[in-house]
Amino acid sequence: MAVSTNDLKNGMTLDLPEGLFSVVEFQHVKPGKGGAFVRTKLKNVRTGAVVERTYRADEKLEQAIIDKREMQFLYRDGSEYVFMDTSTYEQLQVAPEALGDAANYLKESDQVVLQLYIGEIVGVDLPAAVELAVAETEPGVQGDRVSGARKPATLETGLVVQVPLFVNPGDSIKVDTRTGVYLTRA
Repeated sequence: MAVSTNDLKNGMTLDLPEGLFSVVEFQHVKPGKGGAFVRTKLKNVRTGAVVERTYRADEKLEQAIIDKREMQFLYRDGSEYVFMDTSTYEQLQVAPEALGDAANYLKESDQVVLQLYIGEIVGVDLPAAVELAVAETEPGVQGDRVSGARKPATLETGLVVQVPLFVNPGDSIKVDTRTGVYLTRA
């Protein structure tokens, strides 16, 4: 579906010859001399690379319609992740490469929103923070309380994060899914 550069909005996804891009920022500019133009900042949906592009006003671009489906993560089948569509109960097997970093935060029965474009997963919407159990970490020594001291901890999903010294194996902690940083004990 063709859309005019005058109708661009933040978050809109465009199917350009270079790939699939999401509009991060746009600015409509009308100089005193010459025609108006639209300056954009676009983020590649697949790689995350950000590019800046300038288009003439009223230039036509191809808009990509992203289908967002609410899914429940059921289990891992070998290396693949199995999801179930919560509305149709249809199951979908997904390769870990398609999920990217989101695979580090998924545990069974978690709800996520998968972004699909022509049957291909182009993004995963996770909650801002998830609760994960600490699988292994070194025990914190009593009196070993240097302000801000951290130690590595391996979580149930295999993700390694830096945690405070008082966190022990078996504890449940909250992790920020955008940065992968420890937030608090749950």
